This record gives sequence, C-alpha cells and structure tokens, in this order.
Amino acid sequence: MSCWTLRGFPSSRNPFSLIPPSALRLRILPGVLLAGLATAGAHVAFAQINPLVDFTGPNGGNPNNMVLVQARGGPLWGVTLNGGATWVAGKNQGEGIIFKLSPAGSFDIVYSFCSKANCADGSYPYAGPIQASDGNFYGTTGGGGKYGGGSIYTITQSGKLTTLYSFCKVKGCPDGTNVYAGLIQGSDGDLYGVAEEGGKGAYCGCGTVFKITTAGELTTIYNFTGSDGGSPMVSLIQGSDGLFYGTTYAGGAHGLGTVFSMTSAGAIKTLHSFCDALSCPDGEYPLGSLVQGSDGNFYGTTYGGGAHQYGTVFKITPQGVLKTLHSFYNDGSKPQAPLIEGSDGNFYGTTSEGDGLSEPCISGCAFVMTPEGHLTNIFEFNAEATGGHPEGGLTEDTDGNLYGSTYTGGSGGEGADSGILFELPVGLKPFVIAAPGAGT
Repeated sequence: MSCWTLRGFPSSRNPFSLIPPSALRLRILPGVLLAGLATAGAHVAFAQINPLVDFTGPNGGNPNNMVLVQARGGPLWGVTLNGGATWVAGKNQGEGIIFKLSPAGSFDIVYSFCSKANCADGSYPYAGPIQASDGNFYGTTGGGGKYGGGSIYTITQSGKLTTLYSFCKVKGCPDGTNVYAGLIQGSDGDLYGVAEEGGKGAYCGCGTVFKITTAGELTTIYNFTGSDGGSPMVSLIQGSDGLFYGTTYAGGAHGLGTVFSMTSAGAIKTLHSFCDALSCPDGEYPLGSLVQGSDGNFYGTTYGGGAHQYGTVFKITPQGVLKTLHSFYNDGSKPQAPLIEGSDGNFYGTTSEGDGLSEPCISGCAFVMTPEGHLTNIFEFNAEATGGHPEGGLTEDTDGNLYGSTYTGGSGGEGADSGILFELPVGLKPFVIAAPGAGT
C-alpha cells in the first residue's frame, strides 16, 4: 500500500503496422516563432506528424512514461507497458515488450516480458532501457521478478535478457518495490535508480534510491522518510557537478513533492518542496525527470498546481532557487513527461491532456519553450488518428527530428492494446554525437 494518496493522478489509465497518411486528422496550429529556427519575423507552422507504429496488442500496447533512446548505430529502443507474446484479445492485456525501430523504419520486438513462469523475468516496464558503456541495455520493470516487486534487467542487442535483481526479497520490502523509473549510468560506471515504495523509512516505506553494478550487486543508498520526499517515480540525472538530481512525487514540507540533489554516497539535500504557498503557484506533483540546460540550471514540469492548477514548467538552480516559467491553462494540462533541450537551445515537451473546459489539447499537445519561458504548442494530438495522451518524453534523433509515443490512440482507441510511435519534424538539423560521451 502506497505511503501517499496520489491525488490528481489519472484514474482512467494505469499510472504505470503502419497508419496510412489518409487516416490522419490534424489541426494546423497558428504559426509558431522559434528562436534559432526562423529568421526574425518569420513564422513556422508545423502541419505534419508521421505515425510510425500502431500498437495493437501482439506488437505491444500503451507506452507509458517511456523515453526512446537512440542506440549506437541509429536504432531507437523503447518499451510498452502492455502487449506482447502473452496478449490475448479480451483475456490478457499482456505484460509488455522491448522493441527497436531502425532508421529505415523497421519495427522489431526484441523481448516479450513474462516469458518465464510467474513472470520471473519481469512484467510491466514503465520506463525504457538505457544503453550503458558496455553496449548492453539496462532497464527496470514495475512488476514481476522472482518476488513480484519488479526487476532490473540487462539485455544484449541480440535480445538475450538476464534478470540482474528482483525486488522485495523479504517482508516489508526494505530493498524497495514498484520500480516505475528507468536507470542512469553514473560517471563511476554503476547504475542508479529509484523505487517508488518500500525501504526502511522511519515512518513509512516511502521509496528508496539504489545503485547496482552491471554484475547485479544492489545497494540501497537512501531511504525516504516522508518529510524529505516520498514516492520517487522518475529517473535521476547526474549534473555537470557530479551530483545526482531528482524529484519525488509526494512528501516534502507540504506533502506535494520535492526536488533534491544527492551525492553518490547517498547524502540527500532537499532543494525545493512544492506548494510553498496557498493554491500551489509553484506547482505540485512533479512527474517528469529533470533536464540540465546548457545554462547549468535544471528544468522540469509539475503535473498539477501553478496559477491555474493545470501544471507548470519550472527552472531551478543547483542551489535550489525555483522559478515558475509557465502555468498551463488553455494550452494543455497535466504534463507527465520530461523536457528535452533541443539542439537549437529551446526546450521541447508534451502535455498529456487538455484543461477539461475547452477543446485545445484535449488529447495532449507537443510544445516548444524558450529558456525564458515563452511556450507555444506545435502539435495537437487527436486520439483516433495521431494517438492521444503522450505520457512519455520526446527524443531528438541525430537526424534532427523528434520521436515519441502516445499512451492511447491508433487502431486500438483507448484500450490496453493501443498507442503509437511517431516522428515529429520541427526543422532541427542533423547532428553527430560521440558514443560514449566521455572516456580515455
């Protein structure tokens, strides 16, 4: 049982093939002025999205808070929460898959979870895998594993999966349980992650921070207690100063989430507790990972709160000074995905829904925001045609285009066998990045 009541979390959805162009129904949004993309006074209107994969159940379903990762050589890797080999129409929604999409557009299922008895290999991957410096991929599942509390796995590029760790080994889950977030590889070579529940917190099992070697040796390095945060649900990032930064969905001084920094040894500092004033103008319930901008500050979103109670985009310094850059209202609501900083210096992201009062972004929108906080929607999703409710983040591919997923939509509608992968060209130029990014 969770330490927190996740107020405002969508109850209609678990928190956790090609579409012909003729099927698209797209609203062309007003002209958008993008710094760095257009000359002064010019307007760029994005009128095209390219659906790439229609999830139908056997080939996956419902990509959740997954962010695609571009692997060496170009293919995009990701996961779906449902679908796969165990999917049976009307009987079993499936336990999820790992897939890859080649630069040429070929879609392949790399692995279907729950392929072993009692889902000992894991089930329901919420977050996508990362490619580590050894070339293999590492990820988490929210369920399954030997003890039913989720798992950490590694998988080769050819699809051989090995379970490195199964959570909730003993009663009370002191090692954590419900792993909704993905992993990151620290500069020391170890993998770091969070568990949403469990741990040895003084007052509740409010989640943990852990590290695990690529050989599978896990160490819990921090236990949340509530006052310092609770229910961490998204991936950590490592800042340029070597510290780790993250958010908790709940807990903190006001019970509505925190931003924190942490050393590799597990010394945590709360940088901000959300809802520091009446009506939460600074936001509440951060559900997306942070991103460090080229200016050294961190940028993120909150699911609720803000001037209109529909969520925010914020900036926070490494010292903990927070500024609300945008409060959503009639331009979308309930952002769940992390932002990315594009190669043009602007930030890109999505909202999962509209405000419930007006039509714009009722199925979610994609937006661009300048570092100063000027936000403009660049695409409005249509649940039936282009997919709906993008709960995962965007990825800028080295081809310059943005790629992402929607939780529902496509031929499966709103069911457990739905969602799409899409390409969103926004005029960014191709680029090259070193892999690995640093080394001898």
